[in-house]
Amino acid sequence: MPMLKALLWDVDGTLAETERDGHRVAFNAAFEARGLPWHWDEAHYGSLLRITGGRERILYDMNRREASPTSAGDREALARALHERKNELYGEVVRSGAIPLREGVATLMQECRARNVRMAIATTTSRANVDALLRVHLGDRWSEWFAAVVCGEDVQRKKPDPEVYLRALEVLDVQSYEAVAIEDSPNGAAAALALDIPVLVTRSAYFADSAVQGALAVGPGLDRRNDWRPALPQGAANDESVSLEDVEYWLQAVDAEAPVSAT
Repeated sequence: MPMLKALLWDVDGTLAETERDGHRVAFNAAFEARGLPWHWDEAHYGSLLRITGGRERILYDMNRREASPTSAGDREALARALHERKNELYGEVVRSGAIPLREGVATLMQECRARNVRMAIATTTSRANVDALLRVHLGDRWSEWFAAVVCGEDVQRKKPDPEVYLRALEVLDVQSYEAVAIEDSPNGAAAALALDIPVLVTRSAYFADSAVQGALAVGPGLDRRNDWRPALPQGAANDESVSLEDVEYWLQAVDAEAPVSAT
């Protein structure tokens, strides 16, 4: 079995429930500050998540808004202004401490540090958004936890395009089979799988029932070892949360079984 050398972390939905409790809230505040009669409730925002990128979601949603500018140039300018303001407001929400890390995330990160398994951030959200979240939870020197930090500004194409993962592998100087990506969404999983990077899918609020094809394992979260597919053996050293030993178990088992498809 190849040695596990790196874990590659997605951010939104994977590290924290930032989409529902952070970005959505900030989008609505940005609309209100601009005097726009728009509001994204939880269900509608969930449907917009099939569009990758906040500015892109605004542009897509403008198609159903009567108050939208008529020219493409004006729509683009408004979307950029709204997205910039949204990011500022998102930072305020995060810095208030309102968005915790998902349970089990910090535990697995600490184990990586203890065992010298390198970590990377591989996200197409902005660096400012990543900084706002991780500065709260990991401190001002949060970037020292990661051997690579690849964000939206570093790539031309967003997930499900694999560019962000390609950049992360290049910086880490590891092969795809030496890393495991942790994602919450079908688009994120597809981005990693396009490079044959094994993927753990930790389902988030907005993708709790989404179909996922080809994952190494799919489960409800890193804080529990039960209810994962494939199931983990009972009586392992860590019965409370998913450990590196569990990740290695799935990697070893993948040669004997087909990757997971789940709905």
